[in-house]
Amino acid sequence: MSETQRTPAKNTGRGRPLPFWMVLLAVILVAVNLRPGASSVGPVLAELQAALGLDATAAGVLTALPGLTFAAVGAFAVALSRRTGINGAVVLALGVVAAGLLVRAVVGTAVLFMLLTVLAFAGMAIGNILVPAFIKRHGGRRLPLLNSVYGTSLALGATLPLLFGGVLAGTGPQGWRLSLGIWGAVALLAFIPWVFLMWRAGRDPVATARRTRTGAKMRSSRIAVALSIFFGVQSMHAYVQFGWAAQIYRDAGLGQGQAALMAAIIAGLGIPGGLLMPVLVARSPRLRSYIVGLGICMVAGYSGLLLAPDTLPWLWAVCLGVGGFAFPTALALITARSREPQVTARLSGFIQPVGYLLAAMGPFAIGALHDISGSWTLPLALLIASAAVMVGAGIIAAAPGYVDDELASGGTKPRSRQ
Repeated sequence: MSETQRTPAKNTGRGRPLPFWMVLLAVILVAVNLRPGASSVGPVLAELQAALGLDATAAGVLTALPGLTFAAVGAFAVALSRRTGINGAVVLALGVVAAGLLVRAVVGTAVLFMLLTVLAFAGMAIGNILVPAFIKRHGGRRLPLLNSVYGTSLALGATLPLLFGGVLAGTGPQGWRLSLGIWGAVALLAFIPWVFLMWRAGRDPVATARRTRTGAKMRSSRIAVALSIFFGVQSMHAYVQFGWAAQIYRDAGLGQGQAALMAAIIAGLGIPGGLLMPVLVARSPRLRSYIVGLGICMVAGYSGLLLAPDTLPWLWAVCLGVGGFAFPTALALITARSREPQVTARLSGFIQPVGYLLAAMGPFAIGALHDISGSWTLPLALLIASAAVMVGAGIIAAAPGYVDDELASGGTKPRSRQ
């Protein structure tokens, strides 16, 4: 058992310590709201384009907005938490998510829709950065369990809009608005219990803790840099799939409902992945071999979409979904490769903005390449090639060691304690 699992974190907030059931519920409530704003667009993208007059390039920008916003706003999340505390920042994030998603569903112009989408994604960006620090702060011996719950809830939040988006959109001419707006109401429901949690637990100012004794920058850590690349490339694949997978299937001849179901399978497999991979990260000595296997699955899925998308559509969706296990792997590595909560917050604040900047380039590039080439051949070939980059970075990030040690030693190879 690792050092982070043996030693529960002390509570330095102004309020009372939180019981584990409350920590568990808090993680579920926030995590399930960090993806619907992005994944709910894919199933109704065609209807959205028609209603708001978005061309293919603007649609590509829309699919790139999650990564761009997560990168830009995520860089300031740790600084915000120094003023509001971890809990205060998450409450603010949920409120912003709810407002953005609810209002964007009723506007009639593309500009307002884009601005409100950015607002909602800004709230999600804050949650992306600070929830791992919240988990590290309260996890103690149950850190792998909380990581599993976090990854599974993220996957659930990404899957539900894909699963029900087509159904809700089919309720009428304006059904696409219901399909988008319902997730703002879900975020509002999560906002209320988080206000109570903040009142009970206090600010929980973990991010204000002193930095490592050397004050070294995260880019001096080999593990941190590799993990940011691994996180970024897998995020690129995830958001390409959120934004374009359903459309790729529709262009291959599948109906809207069946295409949405394939996209839901891809995202839905993140649920078992979120349960399994944090346990393997914490306990398995063969983690690097598993990362190679995830890359092979990803290549197989894209190859199927390239060569025979309508022959065995469910098989390619399953392959891509299993390849997506890289996402909970990356999240679990953030806490597994750091000891102290303040280092976890810094590591998360470094990895996710850098990673999401890479992720933002993917959906836009895929949309642009599709427009230029007139087919999905070139975009899918690019995705296949990038899977190799993801695997290479993942192998380095999964090697035993701690970012804390690399920061303390100026970036030299850390001492293994596993």
